[in-house]
Amino acid sequence: MKTILIMRHGEAGPMQANDAARTLTSRGMTQSAAMGQWLSEHFPPQAVLVSPYVRAQQTAQGVLQLNPVSFEETCQDIVPSGNAAVAVDYLETLISMHDTLDTWLVVAHMPIVSYLVDQLVPGEMPIFPTAAVAVIQYNPDTLKSELLQLATPPN
Repeated sequence: MKTILIMRHGEAGPMQANDAARTLTSRGMTQSAAMGQWLSEHFPPQAVLVSPYVRAQQTAQGVLQLNPVSFEETCQDIVPSGNAAVAVDYLETLISMHDTLDTWLVVAHMPIVSYLVDQLVPGEMPIFPTAAVAVIQYNPDTLKSELLQLATPPN
């Protein structure tokens, strides 16, 4: 069994013309660090896929300060308008190629984080608060998954 952690970025600044350049607020940085601490205590990631958008990169940095990983990649498929089916296919391929890595973190955005969960666990499409993490148990042999919880940062 593997664990897949789907995480929405922390709170970001207001919308702007260049959405990819939006940065985290100070609250978003605090949320990212808090969830990094929670992950290190419960589900330390060994591998991470991160959206190229600045706020997702900053969130990943906050998490990875406490959780060094063996594999890290920026993934163009997990931007807000990305195709969740393509992203899950890619994630499943990476998991099969790196079979010694048991815990995978994906840091992305709404709405794709909800769509990723639905691709992995059909019928489950949670709405993610900022910096929330969906914890999914994944069986690479059967390609079946179960949503275990949606963890949120402290207020």
